[in-house]
Amino acid sequence: MRVSLTVAAGLLAGFTALPTAANPFPDADLANGRKIHYEAKCASCHTEKTGRDEGFIYLRDDRKVKSVFDLKRYVSLCNSELRLELFPEDERDVAAFVNQQWYKFRQ
Repeated sequence: MRVSLTVAAGLLAGFTALPTAANPFPDADLANGRKIHYEAKCASCHTEKTGRDEGFIYLRDDRKVKSVFDLKRYVSLCNSELRLELFPEDERDVAAFVNQQWYKFRQ
């Protein structure tokens, strides 16, 4: 069976797109997420709560965030509980930054 060059190119394009498709935050602005994470005092609050650097809370053995769903939920919870007044896209950006830095969830 012969596959045309057009079909083969289309299949290859689909396979090369797979890694990006696994990104749970494809439209996120990581620079904005990083800025908010540090300026909104996420990092300092986590450091204060644990007595360690802010990454510890994300990577500890008894962490509560175990999925992308949990991550989005906890960023939203912090936003509302601490009255940070972040927009939904800011929450997404923070979650994307935290995911990129520590969690590394794919989907």
